Amino acid sequence: MSTTNETHPLIPARLILASASPYKIGLLTRMGLRFTAQDAAIDETRRPDEAPEALARRLAREKAQAVAAGHPDAFVIGADQVIALEDRIFSKPGTFEVATEHLQALQGRTHLLMNAVALATPDGLHEALVTYEMTMRPLTEREIGAYLLIDEPFDCAGAYRFESSGILLFQDASGPDPTAIEGLPLTRVYALLREGGYFRG
Repeated sequence: MSTTNETHPLIPARLILASASPYKIGLLTRMGLRFTAQDAAIDETRRPDEAPEALARRLAREKAQAVAAGHPDAFVIGADQVIALEDRIFSKPGTFEVATEHLQALQGRTHLLMNAVALATPDGLHEALVTYEMTMRPLTEREIGAYLLIDEPFDCAGAYRFESSGILLFQDASGPDPTAIEGLPLTRVYALLREGGYFRG
């Protein structure tokens, strides 16, 4: 998939998003930049004793590097989101039953949402991490079931869509960039593109 903006005042080099996620593609489109999207197709298995933050950083880096290997002259954005409660990581639930269990574990507690970004450039690698403290209010089984029927967040880490009805599950979300909760922290992406020399002039 690609998106273009021929009227953008900057004249960029080739830009690739190392993801086929419609959420990440939609977010990057907001920046009005010309880019293509390509699935990195890496092994995302967590390594033994790997901390949640280290996992997010490694996966973002490996996604960017995997796609950049086939496009050495391009600027490649890799990103990964990890939701963790202490050392437990909450991945995409896939089913109603698993999503219910995830929300039962997260309700009434504060978990971390970590979004790592890596930019592979012809000259090197640039990285950033955005962390949010997400405090979910206490929820009843009926509230959890009703929410899951509304948003069907079975393809979302943590089993919630904060940008949709999932915001009603929370009493607080503390962090620097709300787009990180959706899957791609645009302020950090822009900062990395500037730092990496993507923009000319």
